[in-house]
Amino acid sequence: MLSSDSAGAMITTPGEVSLLLERILGGDRSAEGRLFDILYGDLRRMAAYQLRKERSDHTLQPTALVNEVYVKIFGQNPPEARSRGHFMALAAQVMRRFLVDHARTKKADKRGHHPQMVPIENALIYDERRSDEFLAVHDALERLREWAPRQSQIVEMRYFGGMSEEEIGDYLKISSRTVKRDWAMARAWLHAELSV
Repeated sequence: MLSSDSAGAMITTPGEVSLLLERILGGDRSAEGRLFDILYGDLRRMAAYQLRKERSDHTLQPTALVNEVYVKIFGQNPPEARSRGHFMALAAQVMRRFLVDHARTKKADKRGHHPQMVPIENALIYDERRSDEFLAVHDALERLREWAPRQSQIVEMRYFGGMSEEEIGDYLKISSRTVKRDWAMARAWLHAELSV
């Protein structure tokens, strides 16, 4: 049974998200709405985290971004997620890809692209005004994925998903120490790649 706490967050029984995901994979489309209700707060926080540096009048709002993620994840085929952590990692990936597409659309409206050094801390945060930087980070993450897939995944979950080291470790079934080490190596690699 679902209920809300004093802050309005959904309280679920242990394993309820996994059970709903299992039902969805089994073809029960009615479970999608319940799952979305349960995870909406987390998804909205993730979207707000991504858009936190935007101007107040930008074209993308957290609620709209969450809705886009929902449509992409539940489009034609059910998600292949088996747990809350897996679903949130998938949502972070879908969110990043949507923001990349959005940035490319914005960039297509501009002329005269000039490569520039990109400070990684700023470029990992989506900002329509810095779409070139955001796309440069996306391209670098894709190159990192070829060389070190787990490190790329950690960057994606940490920055695009707002997940903690513990959550990432649980999802990837590695220790928090390994997450920290991979995170440090990925940051160093991305910094070198984007500073050229």
